Amino acid sequence: MSTHSFRRLFHFLLCAACALTLACAQSAPPAAPATSATREVVDDLGRHVQVAARPERIVSLAPNITEILFAIGAGDRIVATTSFCTFPPEAANTTKIGDTQRPDVERILALKPDLVLVSTASQLESISERLGALGVPTVVTTAKGVDGVLTSIERIGVATGDAQAATALAAKLRERIEAVRSAVAGKPAPKVFAIVGNEPLFTTGKGTFLDDLIRLAGGASITADETNEWPQYSAEAVIARAPDFMVVPSVTHGFAATDSGVPASIAATPAVRNNRIIRIDGDLLMRPGPRLVDGLEQLARALHPEAFR
Repeated sequence: MSTHSFRRLFHFLLCAACALTLACAQSAPPAAPATSATREVVDDLGRHVQVAARPERIVSLAPNITEILFAIGAGDRIVATTSFCTFPPEAANTTKIGDTQRPDVERILALKPDLVLVSTASQLESISERLGALGVPTVVTTAKGVDGVLTSIERIGVATGDAQAATALAAKLRERIEAVRSAVAGKPAPKVFAIVGNEPLFTTGKGTFLDDLIRLAGGASITADETNEWPQYSAEAVIARAPDFMVVPSVTHGFAATDSGVPASIAATPAVRNNRIIRIDGDLLMRPGPRLVDGLEQLARALHPEAFR
């Protein structure tokens, strides 16, 4: 995978903030008129935003947000999403307003949304500033670790008027996480290397949700000391740290169907020599939404099958 392709991958995965350039909207139609029934919500950046008591025309500008909206029962109020919003299947039927990096501001305004949800996993907060200046209530979510993802779910529920459903969803996810944590507690933690890009090698660093998933699943990431969230990593460093397992995302996340995802340059590691390659749908590992817990459960079963018999 080329460096250029890797950058496009991260736009899709929502794992890194990239520069965002938006053309100024020419003769943009007015935003939806404000309703008297409004309330103030605080987003993940600490911004105070006035939103409708129950927003009825929601625009989601990130795949993880779209998944959260459907999971808390707000999917029928979505009027537009990005071209990367592919789950659940109903998301395919929503109006598309560009990708996560280049949403069409004029089209968004034409839809007269009463709430736009933005994720810093895929966009800089400048998009919220742009829309806010045009009178569109815009709430920003930002979640790095697994706990942050659950908090974001709850805050999105507050913003959409579905706080009870969001709180219940987050509670169920926490229960499942605790069940995994209990199952692997006290077991030796095998060394794990996660590949999120293979030409050149990119991996996960300290504090990301993928780093959290490895730890919660009973593993020890060999790159947990990396201060960059998604660092480039050398084959020599991987070999020196001798991972017992490798985690590789699905083919839909940057690896060709015929690509093992594991470069020949790290074939000398114990993980490759012993064929301990864990392949999991990349959406379950790289989208900071409810399905991260599905990824956690699959990862824990692969690392510690004896704990789930």
